[in-house]
Amino acid sequence: MPDIIHLLPDFLANQIAAGEVVQRPASVVKELLENAIDAQASSIQLIVKEAGKQLVQVVDNGIGMSETDARMCFERHATSKIRSTEDLFQIRTMGFRGEAMASIGAVAQVELKTRTQHSDTGTKLVIEGSEVVGQEPVVAPEGTSISVKNLFYNVPARRNFLKSNAVEMRHILEEFQRVALAYPEVTFTLHHNEMEVFNLPATKLSQRIVSIFGSTYKNQMAYCEEDTGFLVVKGYVGKPEHAKKARGEQFFFVNNRFVKSGYLNHAVMTAFEGLVAKENHPFYVLFIDIDPEKIDINVHPTKTEIKFEDEKTVYAIVHAAVKRALGAYNIAPSLDFEQDVNYAPLQPIRLQGGFNSEFESEPKPRSSSESSSFPGFTPPATTTKRATSRGWEQLYEPMKEPVQEEHTSSAFSGMGLLDEAFAASDTVPASTKKAIQIHQKYLLVQVKSGVMIIDQQAAQERILYEKYNVSLQKKTGASQALLFPQTVELSATDAILIKELAAEFKDMGFQFEDFGGNTIILNGIPADVHAADEKELLEELIEQYKNNSATLKLDKRENLARAMAKRLASRSLARMSDLEMNSLVDKLFACQVPNYTPGGQKTLVIMELNQLHELFLKG
Repeated sequence: MPDIIHLLPDFLANQIAAGEVVQRPASVVKELLENAIDAQASSIQLIVKEAGKQLVQVVDNGIGMSETDARMCFERHATSKIRSTEDLFQIRTMGFRGEAMASIGAVAQVELKTRTQHSDTGTKLVIEGSEVVGQEPVVAPEGTSISVKNLFYNVPARRNFLKSNAVEMRHILEEFQRVALAYPEVTFTLHHNEMEVFNLPATKLSQRIVSIFGSTYKNQMAYCEEDTGFLVVKGYVGKPEHAKKARGEQFFFVNNRFVKSGYLNHAVMTAFEGLVAKENHPFYVLFIDIDPEKIDINVHPTKTEIKFEDEKTVYAIVHAAVKRALGAYNIAPSLDFEQDVNYAPLQPIRLQGGFNSEFESEPKPRSSSESSSFPGFTPPATTTKRATSRGWEQLYEPMKEPVQEEHTSSAFSGMGLLDEAFAASDTVPASTKKAIQIHQKYLLVQVKSGVMIIDQQAAQERILYEKYNVSLQKKTGASQALLFPQTVELSATDAILIKELAAEFKDMGFQFEDFGGNTIILNGIPADVHAADEKELLEELIEQYKNNSATLKLDKRENLARAMAKRLASRSLARMSDLEMNSLVDKLFACQVPNYTPGGQKTLVIMELNQLHELFLKG
């Protein structure tokens, strides 16, 4: 039998390795920015065209490379960061595996210009698909400039899997922000299609955060610092009231390297327990400085995963540091140890409707007027203080007219899961049926089998979702012009997202125009949306859209319809007139799926008569 195992040629091996390191243009951005940091640059420029598909260029003023180093950096497993096994456990640099440049050179057209401080001329190197096609001396400034053109030009299948320019640019911005946050002492600039997106001068961390995420973050942060000798934790955490439903503004850096760690995130979230809603995520930028021997970052080529030698201790210190920061700024609740809680006077609790929780030593008999309000009721001989008749009248008003049974309307045909409840019923909710609102949250509607309880907010969400879904599919969304257009300043990531969804926003009824940079002018909103806090609505909609994207795999239109319905429904808890309540019930049962929200939450429940009877059965 002939031998069948053979060595792969270098260009093919490099292409295979590139699949791990270079997944999209953002991967190239990450590797080049980290190399510039390792080169001790104090100023780094990132230039991108067509979201990195056409060009990713990084220019730095670092130490540069010699002619030999320029050639060697594109070889596999060639690195200046480590030389022995011992070095692997003392890593302080961003790169060390010697794979990035070889992988990039295998799937793109690369042009490198570099010069060291003590050289009169620099070196220009041109590589295409791992092949050196040109090398010559060149006049160049001190430092290095690397241009990566036509990514995946020789791997068309990989190029076809790239997303739209807006999506790819969003990933590039994420990588850029992570490196810029980790090194606030370095000047960073970002240009996309010859437009300046970021210009971040060297500064301190707090100012860098504000420069990236916006001026509103200036008063939203609490400083966090803890030095235990084992490790140092420092950075900023967001105040609980500014927590968002969407993820994406949580940053952990271990020895200045961005890492993703659900374990560390849990430590922060437990510190915020009781201060933020369960579905919300607080902002934080936290740095952990620890002995490199206590960690392992050689878990994955992207180096965003990490293992700690003593995870429990790290968890406890991070949790304590965040908790202490929240307490220091009077954000977390604190105890008053000087108050004598054993002898604090008990205050009577006043209840709505005239009830009083305090007890009297001598029970007073009920007056005749109080007794006559409830025919057939005889109070016990000895009892606590009862509510006045006025209080009972506020809580309960007898129905003056009997409810007439009505026939099923056409809006309830084909309800699927609700057929059993209504198909054989002579009494169904309809426009003439009286509904009762409870605490501005629930609606009660009588049905033949018992009582139907409708979640007002969930019902609104289902109705709005189906409405906006149709508008997006048919592009029929109507718009109302704002009397005073709103100027909305967005973060760079949100600005990219808005441009990506511009057509869908227009189909839904939003009208806006680009005002330059990350600012838009909002000229119109959907016709049926109440014209108030338009800027806040748009920001909430973007946040909900990103939250859906993080947890669900939805197309753009489905995601946007869900996000719009969710945000508007959350604002709909209010007192409703009889006409509004009946209209809500009718619209709900005109929906294709009336009994669930798009997210799977129940919109209604039915309590059978026998269930009601059981509640009042005596034991």
